[in-house]
Amino acid sequence: MLNLLENLILYRVDSDSLIMKIAEAVSADIDRDKQRAQCYEAIKELLETATHYGWNHNLWQCLLTYHLLYDENSYTLSKERVKDDFDGSIQAFLLHDMELFHQLFHYDFSVVEQRLNIDCFGIICEYQAVKKRKELVDDMTGTKITEINQKLVEAESGQVMLDVVNRFYEIYGCGKFAFHKAFRLQEGADGVEIIPITNMAKITLDDLIGYKTQKQELIENTEAFLRGFHANNVLLYGESGTGKSTSIKGIANQYYEQGLRLIEIHKHQFHLLNELMLKLKSRNYGFIIYMDDLSFEEHEIEYKYLKAVIEGGLEMKPKHVLIYATSNRRHLIKETWRDRNDVNEEQDLHISETMSEKLSLAARFGISIYYGRPSNQEYQNIVRKLAEAANLTAYSEQELWQKATAWELRHGGVSGRCARQLIDHLTSKPK
Repeated sequence: MLNLLENLILYRVDSDSLIMKIAEAVSADIDRDKQRAQCYEAIKELLETATHYGWNHNLWQCLLTYHLLYDENSYTLSKERVKDDFDGSIQAFLLHDMELFHQLFHYDFSVVEQRLNIDCFGIICEYQAVKKRKELVDDMTGTKITEINQKLVEAESGQVMLDVVNRFYEIYGCGKFAFHKAFRLQEGADGVEIIPITNMAKITLDDLIGYKTQKQELIENTEAFLRGFHANNVLLYGESGTGKSTSIKGIANQYYEQGLRLIEIHKHQFHLLNELMLKLKSRNYGFIIYMDDLSFEEHEIEYKYLKAVIEGGLEMKPKHVLIYATSNRRHLIKETWRDRNDVNEEQDLHISETMSEKLSLAARFGISIYYGRPSNQEYQNIVRKLAEAANLTAYSEQELWQKATAWELRHGGVSGRCARQLIDHLTSKPK
């Protein structure tokens, strides 16, 4: 097995990877007790990986499938950008690697098991996983690995395996962006890291009751963006709990298959924006940089990073990157009465220039969509539809409305969030 891995060309396996650890364990020419312990250590790590991703049946083959789909090499990154078939010398290297993977997929562990008097490899090749709640596993990765793995197992040759993975690259791309809808940022020793969010809520736009005009405007802008047409950065502003964040999460879920990816960034990370743009510029997806609850106090200057990225910096923002932000404020940056005076207390600086700079941030969002508080009739409709979706039949419509009225008086006024909290409360206890 070790020889097969060392002869890979495009799909090289890192020396510290789990695949290599298993290969070294089964190929080791050492004392049997030490080799047995080495095998057990590798199997333990494989079980932990399989538990995280929700793999089942042949865990060794799942691990190989994961490497084929996740590996970001010169070919997979090119295939992500260019959907046509690749001709020329690259085909020889691809077929060479796929033939090796075909052998790895069907590797016979029985020889090493007989030598060491163990059966752990036989078990992981026919593994029956304990059923777990979806929120405890990386469901997106597990589902896709299982689906593609079955096709690779059934492939009769390396050429058929290549056809299978090529189809995946054409639809989803490769690496973490292929498997996940949403991401967050983390600043590490080597700069900005883009970390997948594996438990994103499966919210749809239909889950947000009402706001038809607002949702339609957001849909039209997003679809134009994904088709490669000119699109605008969007500011969703208005009352708290009215569905601004829900709309963006619904967009991310609805357009994942069309190549949309959501990257959440917080205000204290805005200095990472330029580095983030560099990481995204060569990838073939539509990226939305998501800024939730965006606002700035008078003393905060992070908005200057944002202004430069949206418009005004020397390096242009990539065309396949948009910014969608939510805020309770229309003008994002807090104004004071001092800003309204023509001069400050020292009479040496025109404050109107400062005020103009603050107001210009919101103006750099080409589209602003207002989410207002629902009327009493709209609030009643939201409560009724949420109750129907939750199969809450223990209350008559009149009883439900009485509880909704009492609830909003105690919990900050009418909003979709308030209605959702009421229904969650009522479904959590018997009448």
